Amino acid sequence: MDVPQVDPIEATRLLNESGAVLLDVREDDEWSAGHAPRAIHVPLGTLDERSFDAGVPVVAVCRSGKRSGIAASQLAPAGVTVYNLAGGMKAWLESGQPVIRDDGKPANII
Repeated sequence: MDVPQVDPIEATRLLNESGAVLLDVREDDEWSAGHAPRAIHVPLGTLDERSFDAGVPVVAVCRSGKRSGIAASQLAPAGVTVYNLAGGMKAWLESGQPVIRDDGKPANII
């Protein structure tokens, strides 16, 4: 199933204006190294489309956009309005969007 792609600026607009959820599907070590401040973390291997409210849009993100595309393709048939963040966290960081670590240390994308 084809899922709409959004860039980091459009993703931020969806988060701010539509109350969308930023869903980070990377692995634990990737999340720990750096993630978007408002993201929720659900590794792709543990994703359960039944745990999402079909009334809340989701922007899926991973490192480059491939795994998040898979996640989005799993969520869409469940009735979730879902977008894939084109270029993933690499594009997010390159566009100047914030990246944090939970321990306060400098963040990066691995």
